[in-house]
Amino acid sequence: MRIAEHIAALDEEGVRLAEAAGRAGLDAHVPTCPGWQVRDLLHHVGGVHRWAMAHVITGRRQPYSTREEAEFFAVVDDDELLDWFREGHRALVDTLAAADESVECWTFLPAPSPLAFWARRQAHETAVHHADAESAVSTVPYWAPSFAADGIDELLNGFFGRPGGRLVADPPLSMALVPTDVDARWTFYIEPAGRRLVAGEMPAQLTVVGPASELYLLLWNRSGTERLDLRGDAAVLDLWRTRATVTWN
Repeated sequence: MRIAEHIAALDEEGVRLAEAAGRAGLDAHVPTCPGWQVRDLLHHVGGVHRWAMAHVITGRRQPYSTREEAEFFAVVDDDELLDWFREGHRALVDTLAAADESVECWTFLPAPSPLAFWARRQAHETAVHHADAESAVSTVPYWAPSFAADGIDELLNGFFGRPGGRLVADPPLSMALVPTDVDARWTFYIEPAGRRLVAGEMPAQLTVVGPASELYLLLWNRSGTERLDLRGDAAVLDLWRTRATVTWN
């Protein structure tokens, strides 16, 4: 996907997140984020948007400290929270759309450029949290296959392509992911010392088949397997659910 496509997706997903949050109400619990209510979700994503925007605007080359980050997550009264979220989202979209493609700033996953990184990361950050907001009203979002496949690739190649982390297995485990609506395949190996990703469908202990949108939700631990076809050892997903976590750090 191109930068402009990611920015357009970020724009749409933020609007849809706010709409779902408005339908649910701030007190509603978010089933996909145990312990959170909708107000917590809005506060988190609104802060992340401001944090991301600050890197692009300032050209900052180092991550913010914990103390500095707190400035982006200001306490907001309930009656102002939804508008605060919308304002931060709109400002991020406008900042990315206006940014020079040569902008230099800090990033934390591989990407063709910092602007490409932030546009992609915030598009998927917002999409996944849009799913959280929908869960508060018992609905499930759907994404175009190309966008969902892009998010799967970012998760597997980006987040789980980094060294370290809890997602390891001894003996090794393997999982093939086969979307039915886009020309993309992945085989993911979870090994004692880390993880390995192969493009394409290879023999694996578990093969998961279904729409890219459903695979995207599954891999981000936002849904079950009801709308997917599991072929092989479903126990591989038990490890994924408990150890394949991406948290704010």
